[in-house]
Amino acid sequence: MRYRKYPFIVGFLILPVGLYVALVIWPYLQTFGYSLTDWNGESQAMHFVGLRNYGQLFDDPVFRTALWHNVLLLVFLPLVTILLALFFAFMLNVGGRGGTSGVTGVRGSSFYRVVFFFPQVLSVGILAVLFDSVYRPDGSGLVNGVLVKLGLEDPNHPFLWLSSPSASLWCILSVLVWSNVGFYLVLFSAAMQSIPRDIYEAALLDGAGRAGTFFRITLPLLWDSVQTAWVYLAILAMDAFALVSTLTPGTGFGGGPDHHSEVLSTYFMRNFQFFGKSGYACAMGVVLLLVTLVISIAMLRVTRRERIEY
Repeated sequence: MRYRKYPFIVGFLILPVGLYVALVIWPYLQTFGYSLTDWNGESQAMHFVGLRNYGQLFDDPVFRTALWHNVLLLVFLPLVTILLALFFAFMLNVGGRGGTSGVTGVRGSSFYRVVFFFPQVLSVGILAVLFDSVYRPDGSGLVNGVLVKLGLEDPNHPFLWLSSPSASLWCILSVLVWSNVGFYLVLFSAAMQSIPRDIYEAALLDGAGRAGTFFRITLPLLWDSVQTAWVYLAILAMDAFALVSTLTPGTGFGGGPDHHSEVLSTYFMRNFQFFGKSGYACAMGVVLLLVTLVISIAMLRVTRRERIEY
């Protein structure tokens, strides 16, 4: 039987590996090939230009601005989302008052879990319509309406949230955080429920407070889930295309005002479809792919810890 093992494995894997190569690897190789040409995206004519497109990238101020915005999202999106999701998951699972029933979550935790998860079921289109209303540049918008009611804003001069150079990117970050906290709350809650309650009860009997319980028990035992969440959110931070292109002003895929909310994906698409610089856009896509890969590998290595058995 042993000599027939390898033909069986090859026969089992050849179709999925073939599909992966045809649908994933080959498009990447094709994109890299286009990045070495002056292809305009509309004709089959193209000329080999070597690495000229890559050299132009680093002399392009808009590309550097977009890359910096992605770096800001990369730092703040995983950090804020994971901290909020961990806090809420801890309160919903072990944040209640200890009693005869042992360690429990706060009262109504099942209801809160559904409420927190609700934004996750909304499509990007609905999110765009919803937050376009929230950030409306007049008194009928939720944010400006509340600020006017509190007397913190002049009703005749409401703040232009999505058109403000200093606020537009942070508005996008807040939408990303709001829409993702619920999913990671559920992920961390599922991981917390697998931790034996005896560990928490023993810690409480030893006089540990909520903060000590969180940092000495919950966080170390959830480290694998936190690591996974960090990698997924880092990949999301390198994208953000849908929200930036639908919520922010600007010709062709948003990014305004004056590139103050520009990210790599929107600048990439604008060059590809509007400026007829498809070879240059492909070079940008290759750089975006490499940055995402490097960040994902770095995150996995930096956050790697020895697994705790319990």
